[in-house]
Amino acid sequence: MSPDVMVVGSLSMDLVLQVPRVPRVGETLAGSSFETFVGGKGNNQALSAARAGAKVTMLGKLGGDEYGKVVLETLKANGIDCKNMLIDQTIGTGIANIWVGPSGENCIIIVANSNGKLSPGDVEEAKDVLTAAKTVLLQLEVPVETVTKAAVVAKRGQAKVILNPAPAPPSGSLPGELLANVDILVPNETEAEILTGIKPHDDASTEACALKLLDLGPKAVIITLGERGALMVSRSEKGVEKLHIASYPVKVVDSTAAGDAFCGALASRLATGASMEEAIRYGCAAGALACTRAGAEPSLPKAADLDALVASKV
Repeated sequence: MSPDVMVVGSLSMDLVLQVPRVPRVGETLAGSSFETFVGGKGNNQALSAARAGAKVTMLGKLGGDEYGKVVLETLKANGIDCKNMLIDQTIGTGIANIWVGPSGENCIIIVANSNGKLSPGDVEEAKDVLTAAKTVLLQLEVPVETVTKAAVVAKRGQAKVILNPAPAPPSGSLPGELLANVDILVPNETEAEILTGIKPHDDASTEACALKLLDLGPKAVIITLGERGALMVSRSEKGVEKLHIASYPVKVVDSTAAGDAFCGALASRLATGASMEEAIRYGCAAGALACTRAGAEPSLPKAADLDALVASKV
């Protein structure tokens, strides 16, 4: 059976420290706690989509270490099809070192390890599943040529391709071949600014930023705006369409994986035939709920919680 959502992307172990603030160069600070969680943007988005109710499969590459075993078992425990998962015994699994401040804000350093070894050839090997999927969800924690290949192969079928351009490339540019095969581009405010040079700090600048991203080639752009919700712009025969969806107020504990929660829930709802408006509402609900718990994997919400939060604002 074909998957609702296929995720091609990264998997890692998150090493999370609670800190009073970001230290200065040469300074030593005392943190209040240290925990490990499975993570990686691809992994988080796959878990989010599965918990939102989608039938999910994933293509990614783990290392031949204990971290890799834990990540793989977590995927399986959440009902994700892992037949296309790869293991490279010559390298370690990706890691992310995450510092979380007292207000839930975070700083993240990633080391790709096995994620950097996922190749276009690996994508081609999984072409039958990619072309059969309803939605294909991509990020940028694996090589960009691999991401581009995944988008191109996915469009050989009927898949709706969603790209979360994170982390945004320092150059501020993405391959034209990639963007031409993207149906929905989903950056956050920082990523949108890197890709356009426009800081989306208010309604007018956010709209200008989104329109500039739309000119790069995707069929639609959704900028996630944290507590301000999300803005979607797209082009149709009627011209440019705009849609702003408000977020859901919550007490923020840790914003890690909030964007991934949004993307996974969005992909899940779109795969079921939901409207863009409904899918974005579920994405905003998932992102909000993800902020209420510490860590990536533990914070990703389940379908019943999403349904309840969305219903509370209808």
